[in-house]
Amino acid sequence: MRESLFETLIGAIVIGVAGFFLWFALARGGDTAAVGANQYEVTARFNSVSGISRGSDVRIAGVKAGVVKTIEGDPETFEAVLKLSLDSKWALPDDTDARISTDGLLGGAYIALEPGAGFDTIAQDGTGEIIYTRGSVDLLTLFASFASGGGGSSQSSASPAAEDDFGLSDEPEVPSDGAVE
Repeated sequence: MRESLFETLIGAIVIGVAGFFLWFALARGGDTAAVGANQYEVTARFNSVSGISRGSDVRIAGVKAGVVKTIEGDPETFEAVLKLSLDSKWALPDDTDARISTDGLLGGAYIALEPGAGFDTIAQDGTGEIIYTRGSVDLLTLFASFASGGGGSSQSSASPAAEDDFGLSDEPEVPSDGAVE
């Protein structure tokens, strides 16, 4: 009887902790209807958003400037449309560049914003859009292209002269005066 009571108590504690984590996840992960007073939304379109999820960081010069609010697909342009929530202290020029970057080889992905030199700023009323975007690089495809020999081989077949292992040509050298030796 004593073991049964102990097992029941441990089971109740496990269920209580799981319930707390569920409540915490729902409270933190839920969509908020309005953007905070010191934040504004910007839209960015990407061809690929591999590694990015809702809540991913948005950084300017390595400093967190906001988060990814939503990710949706556009069925007309076949692009991923991201809504970014940024702190209002970052008044971005209209020629800002957005790219997907990672923290090292195994790190998480984030949106890196690189402000341009434009004079006009992106609208901070929720209608602003970052036009210049670069998607993520798929490392598996990149490694596969190098493995198959398509990764920028330095060998060239443009030379008409056949060279042996020592870099010597079968054709005779022609001196600058035009005489063949």
